[in-house]
Amino acid sequence: MFPAFKRFFLLLLVSVFFFLLITVLKTWCSGGDFSSLIPSFLGKSGTNLSEGFTPSEKSALNLSDVEMISRLNQEYARLTQAVVPSVVSINTAGVRIEKEMNFFGHNFVRSYPTKGQGSGVIISKEGHVITNHHVIAGQEKISITLHDGKSYNATMVGEDPLLDIAVIKIASNETFVPLKLGDSSKVEVGQLVFAIGNPFGLGETVTQGIISAKERSLSDNQRDLFQTDAAINPGNSGGPLVNVNGEIIGINVAIYSRDRNNPSFQGVGFSIPSNEVREALEQIIQRGRPIRGYLGVQMSDLNPAVRQKLGYVRNDGSVVLNTTPGAPAEVAGLKSSDVVVSYDGEPVKDTTHLISLVQSSIIGKKVKLDVWRKDRLVTLEATITEAISPPVYEISMDQKAKDNIEILRGIGVEVRDLTDTERALNGTGVLVTRILVTSKANGILEPGDLIVSLNNSRISSSNEFYYHLVVSAAMRSTSLGIVRAGISLHINLPKL
Repeated sequence: MFPAFKRFFLLLLVSVFFFLLITVLKTWCSGGDFSSLIPSFLGKSGTNLSEGFTPSEKSALNLSDVEMISRLNQEYARLTQAVVPSVVSINTAGVRIEKEMNFFGHNFVRSYPTKGQGSGVIISKEGHVITNHHVIAGQEKISITLHDGKSYNATMVGEDPLLDIAVIKIASNETFVPLKLGDSSKVEVGQLVFAIGNPFGLGETVTQGIISAKERSLSDNQRDLFQTDAAINPGNSGGPLVNVNGEIIGINVAIYSRDRNNPSFQGVGFSIPSNEVREALEQIIQRGRPIRGYLGVQMSDLNPAVRQKLGYVRNDGSVVLNTTPGAPAEVAGLKSSDVVVSYDGEPVKDTTHLISLVQSSIIGKKVKLDVWRKDRLVTLEATITEAISPPVYEISMDQKAKDNIEILRGIGVEVRDLTDTERALNGTGVLVTRILVTSKANGILEPGDLIVSLNNSRISSSNEFYYHLVVSAAMRSTSLGIVRAGISLHINLPKL
């Protein structure tokens, strides 16, 4: 037993010896410290060794080396500090009423609470705030949160749904710090701009970019927009786009995104120029509503097929589809297939340009229209009247309203307004949300269809759609221009 124990002990000593020898050799070859092998003899703890750490005490560059960038950095900060206190966050609350049908086929009304968020900018010491119309449309309660965290209720002053501008007022007698509306006619492509707002409800956010383009158009109603690469996201709507002087040169209104379900900024945002905002603001403050010129004519751009059919060889101008009975266009003598080439002495580029000229005309002004008609030029004179928005369709208990309800129930199509992101993707129109099973629209329209026109007249809101649908469906079949799965279609709803 003892010889066996001696052999085992000897083998253990040899193993330990070679283990220590190999460890020493490895430490020596790697340039290590031999004292680390016996920390206990040196009063050190092997588990609490201090690391060598020497941070830099010197900046990579001196301020004198980047003097221009340093000044620019300070100026950006000063600009932000001066502008941000005038930008507000807007929270809204309301109730959405929907007609639904139960299992037994009985109609009933259900209400759903709605909430919304957006941005705005203070433009008067009295607390007037400019924002987008779609931020507050249909909402019963509007609250404003300032830069310092104070919250106030706000009331509606006036709105311009076509331009997508609304003016609200903070319910307080305090004095506020406004921003100046700049001159958007002086804006140049490439100039620096800053977008301030409340994206995703995160609170005040500042992004910087340039003016990427001017005179962009999302629809006939929103034209001549500024395009910018300053990051704009959902919630920025209604916030200001400012220049390096801290002046408002635009009101942020929309983004462009290919993903409808998850819209996000992709380097393309749009803002309403400040001069258009100022014009709408002045009219709202003075009269409570915007005032626009009205000609009463449905127009269309000249594509190659139309030019060939008419025998019109020029590329400019806008062709008349039809005129409204009794409107200034009909009184002046405009006819279908006329091409308006000049308006009050200004050459007409296209339909959007003509609409802009008409809407900005002074009410009561007599304007000359140069018209191409069957290979000859004709000069007409029209007196511009005020454009009156169609009345909002509301349910009341008089007989006319009851008739309208029956017409709408018979057609059986329910629509909603487009969001700002959907407008950026699709332009103008309304979205079909529901079709009643026993209605005329069943099998013709589908939920998700985008209705862009009714009887060749463009549609910009659900109220406008319902109003014209009631008038049309009671007398004749109704022609609708729709977009379904990216394909443009024309369909007809039968007369009731």
